[in-house]
Amino acid sequence: MKKLLGIFLIGLALVSCKNDKQESTQTQAKEASSEEVEKNDPLIYPEEKHFKSIRQITFGGDNAEAYWSFDDKQLVFQSNNTKWGVNCDQMFLMNFEDTFTDSIAPPMVSTGKGRTTCSYFLPDNKHIIYASTHLGGDACPETPLRKNGKYIWPIYDTYDIFVADLEGNIVNQLTNEVGYDAEPTVSPKGDKIVFTSTRSGDLELYTMNLDGSDVKQITDELGYDGGAFFSPDGTKIIFRASRPKTEQEIREYKELLAEGLVEPTEMELFICNADGSDLRQLTDLGNANWSPFFHPSGEKILFSSNFEAERGFPFNLYMIDLDGKNLTRITHGETFDAFPVFSNDGKYLAFSSNRNNGGTRDTNLFIAEWQD
Repeated sequence: MKKLLGIFLIGLALVSCKNDKQESTQTQAKEASSEEVEKNDPLIYPEEKHFKSIRQITFGGDNAEAYWSFDDKQLVFQSNNTKWGVNCDQMFLMNFEDTFTDSIAPPMVSTGKGRTTCSYFLPDNKHIIYASTHLGGDACPETPLRKNGKYIWPIYDTYDIFVADLEGNIVNQLTNEVGYDAEPTVSPKGDKIVFTSTRSGDLELYTMNLDGSDVKQITDELGYDGGAFFSPDGTKIIFRASRPKTEQEIREYKELLAEGLVEPTEMELFICNADGSDLRQLTDLGNANWSPFFHPSGEKILFSSNFEAERGFPFNLYMIDLDGKNLTRITHGETFDAFPVFSNDGKYLAFSSNRNNGGTRDTNLFIAEWQD
């Protein structure tokens, strides 16, 4: 789910430079190599060794959650760029080679009504799924950002999950339960959807077939379970979760949820089998660890985190092994990097970033050529 306001949207900061006259020859060689990369590709920060090249594909507004078609030829993403004729998040389609500015809008593939989130391609590359509030009203629902001085996300009970073709025609409705049904993603095997729902009274993960049948609950612990993705072989699921423990935390969580709200500032990553078995916590870093996605090898996870931040930002991308070891920082910005998503062939990484936004709060999409 894209929530890029409040503490997740920070103005552009200046990157500080280090000057140490007693650097070793090895360090000097490393910095020289980094300077060469930066000179050749100014969108890549010097320490970002996993990015061979990078391309900015949107310019303006808040753009996020770009997901690849199964053949890697297209991406679907959400944007609130008002210059594209929308007032809140709607879904847009682009080809891999495309670039869009304020004056050049991509085709919209949602209804343009209500608010949408979390679109994903189906295996035929001709249909997408996404969550929308449009059955609850044509207008954009209000988006509260703070309650009692704390940053919050709304959990709209009018969200349901729909199937649409690439012309924007809805061809099926997959959920119709009372409450929040959203954040759907599709297994690379092309057989299952995982999504978040409040149908049990809490925010839990569920799986279902591509036609909405055979719904199964796979998590059942108090807290917000969301942003789930399957492993490349479809056998595992990675997701973010809050886990209130103390009486006060539990009370506050339940009170907010009753109002259709959650507080996302304390989240860790959890991993389980696709049926919910063998559930275990992957990170224990503190602050907000979220938007996880499997590395093409299936043995590592990329995710966004502000665990190193003292003031709530920056958010950077990190990589960690499935056993919780070898935590590695991937991006080195001073603002916001999130929503990393590998292409199915593993060659490219799409992600959202505040980099190169001219000092505005715009969040744009980038495609990096990945190198291990």
